[in-house]
Amino acid sequence: MQLIHENMNLTNCTRAVEFILVGLPPVGRMEGVMHAGIFLLYLLCLMGNGLIIVMVILDRHLQKPMYFFLSNLSCIDIGHTTAFIPKLLVNYLSANNSICFYCCITQLFFYFFFGITEFFIITLISLDRFLAICYPLRYATIMTSAVCLKLSVAAWVVVFSYVIGQVILVANLPYCSSNIINHFFCDAGPVLKIAGGDSHLIEALSFLSTIVVVMSSLLFTLISYLFIIFTILRMSSSTRQQRAFSTCASHLVVVCILYGSVFFVYLRPTMKNSSFGVIRSVSVVHTTVAPVLNPFVYTIRNNEVKEAIWKALRKKPSSFP
Repeated sequence: MQLIHENMNLTNCTRAVEFILVGLPPVGRMEGVMHAGIFLLYLLCLMGNGLIIVMVILDRHLQKPMYFFLSNLSCIDIGHTTAFIPKLLVNYLSANNSICFYCCITQLFFYFFFGITEFFIITLISLDRFLAICYPLRYATIMTSAVCLKLSVAAWVVVFSYVIGQVILVANLPYCSSNIINHFFCDAGPVLKIAGGDSHLIEALSFLSTIVVVMSSLLFTLISYLFIIFTILRMSSSTRQQRAFSTCASHLVVVCILYGSVFFVYLRPTMKNSSFGVIRSVSVVHTTVAPVLNPFVYTIRNNEVKEAIWKALRKKPSSFP
């Protein structure tokens, strides 16, 4: 392992320029099968989310606020999984679990950048559904294309500004005692566990900000859906009720998967002292299965998306003159 020598805090510190990732949770002799499964899930994630993005761009009937935010969510899912799955597969094929220091920091940044942005977009989808169902007459004048774009850009910019500051703090910690990360990618908890120096401030800031982002997003989503459910129950038409419930049910499934796994993995005041065996197992579901489910959950019961896909598949290529 390559080492660089630097003077840190007036003491000699030999700092590792690469880390060793422990890898996926042990599954006996099924390691190859697990990596193959993750590769297939990654391909499904790219195809499913890529299809949503392409259809929203090409089909004018899908150029509505809800589908605009869904395409944002698809971009997030693709970016979130691409931040670590290709490196995970390359390491497995090369039988080398190393990752360079700056690659690790970059992976950490993009993982949390896309991960936290997802909460904001989920919240915007909740807002969109609340306005569409509870205030249908004013919906078109409130959720204009310009407003949707501003809300989306604001979410991405705010998260970028927050995450880049946190990652810079993590990158400036000394990493002298160990270079073995007990995870299959560079996550905050395992990275801080091997960091030297005092990381209590970073952990406190990270925990508090996670509480604020996750809990405020969850609270807003739950309140929105309480109003939505009350409004649906007051509808006179059973057909309208069924259509509204069908639209909202898919969103609630995604919300349960996302918040459930995040509560378990990240809402811990002391990440350094956490046991990462079970966390790695839960992270596999959170980071590989959920991004694949999102496009299918949102579209499988959505007639507009299905009709747009079938129309695109049936469209014959124009003949050359």
